[in-house]
Amino acid sequence: MKLTITINGKSYDVEVEEAVEPAALEPSVHPLPLVQSSVLPTAAIGASSDFDETKVVRSPLAGVVTRLEVKAGAHVKANQLLLLLEAMKMEIKIAAHAAGTVKSIEVAPSDAVRPDQVLVCLE
Repeated sequence: MKLTITINGKSYDVEVEEAVEPAALEPSVHPLPLVQSSVLPTAAIGASSDFDETKVVRSPLAGVVTRLEVKAGAHVKANQLLLLLEAMKMEIKIAAHAAGTVKSIEVAPSDAVRPDQVLVCLE
């Protein structure tokens, strides 16, 4: 079908084809591209570690540290907020699983963290 369209006083001759129904289109088969994760592998559960597992706080997922709420040497209560992570545009609160003293903080703001990475050590 041929049409004449006028835009801003200028005329254009155009040709329009009838649309094909989506069900009539033949599906194309293309292999999906290979996607590789940028997350580094973590140590297997039960593997030897430099940390006492009962006194460490680990990252539950990959993300970025946005804010530290405690400093080394601080006394913390169980469930007290230690730091904030951002992942998938969500803020994740990381809290102490038990009362204790913060022995060391293994991350800093803006650090990217992996799942199961040690964030804070308690004593």
